[in-house]
Amino acid sequence: MRLLIDARFTRMERHDGISRFGASLIAAVAAHTDVVMLIHDERQLALLPDVPYVKINSPLSPMELLVARRVNKLAPDVVFCPMQTMGSWGRKYGLILTLHDLIYYQNPQPPGFLPAPVRILWRLYHKAYWPQRVLLNRADVVATISHTTKSLMNQYRLTRRPVRIIANAPQSGQTPRDPDAVPEKSIIYMGSFMPYKNVELLIRGMAGLPDYTLHLLSPITPGRRAELESLVPAGGRVVFHNGVSDDEYQRLLRTTTALAILSRAEGYGLPIIEAMSIGTPVIASDIPIFREVGADAAVYVDPDRPQDLAPAVRDLSEPAQWQALSTAGVERAGEYNWDVSAKQLLELAHQVKRNRAEGR
Repeated sequence: MRLLIDARFTRMERHDGISRFGASLIAAVAAHTDVVMLIHDERQLALLPDVPYVKINSPLSPMELLVARRVNKLAPDVVFCPMQTMGSWGRKYGLILTLHDLIYYQNPQPPGFLPAPVRILWRLYHKAYWPQRVLLNRADVVATISHTTKSLMNQYRLTRRPVRIIANAPQSGQTPRDPDAVPEKSIIYMGSFMPYKNVELLIRGMAGLPDYTLHLLSPITPGRRAELESLVPAGGRVVFHNGVSDDEYQRLLRTTTALAILSRAEGYGLPIIEAMSIGTPVIASDIPIFREVGADAAVYVDPDRPQDLAPAVRDLSEPAQWQALSTAGVERAGEYNWDVSAKQLLELAHQVKRNRAEGR
């Protein structure tokens, strides 16, 4: 099996969700078989495992339309891409594309880091489902990371191809925090500040928690920060970190009362599993994907009621309640691991290779 994995969506300085998904999966798969990564910038290697790589064009380049010609020369049996946008015209190999979620159909604002022409195309692309169908039907198999997204894909008939799960997972080797240690009176949020993330509700909810500090960890633009700062209630304590290192993230995650994520939509919600894996309780919006990921090991609140945040946090001030949720989180996170995800990918890759050999 000659397996290529597209790592060109890896970030340069710190991971986002898709970047971490791809890098973690590559590391896990490389423990089972030979893997070659596709990158477009050597700076990406700082966040990737030490495996062989080939440098090709950026996935945002016009050359992406012809990228299969370059990949054909590498003679892969199967290529796995952690996104659905990889060029495939003229390919001679098996292809597994990934669709993480359908968030941007209801929330069409594109990520700010994309070039302006790409942002325009992004908005047009998400005005209808047929472009997504065209992309996904080019693959041999389509992967997704949750049963919630798989169900939505079936509901909107997004592909004729088989859809299989390759689950997300927390970082390996995490040691749970001491459940007897008294947590700091703080709440942390890790994620972007796009509208569907519903950070506004989280900030408004601090009105009922004057003795707690909300830490917003992710990078934020000055304009968006000003918008959110204007919502901080009188007496509320909110700290904008504008990005933290992995070490600082772990320190805050291991000392806080809870991680809160009140999104109106998500493809998975990796911070939930990251927090649970070390025993940090999670307060999440009551939406299907978070119920799938967190099961009975999280506290759920209405994403339209900021007044529900304070009672959820206050309940965790009871040591017995905090410890019970901490223990439940560790057990739940243990059901997700990258070795299982790697085996899911390898099983799919072998299936695709067999089917192509048999002309199916």
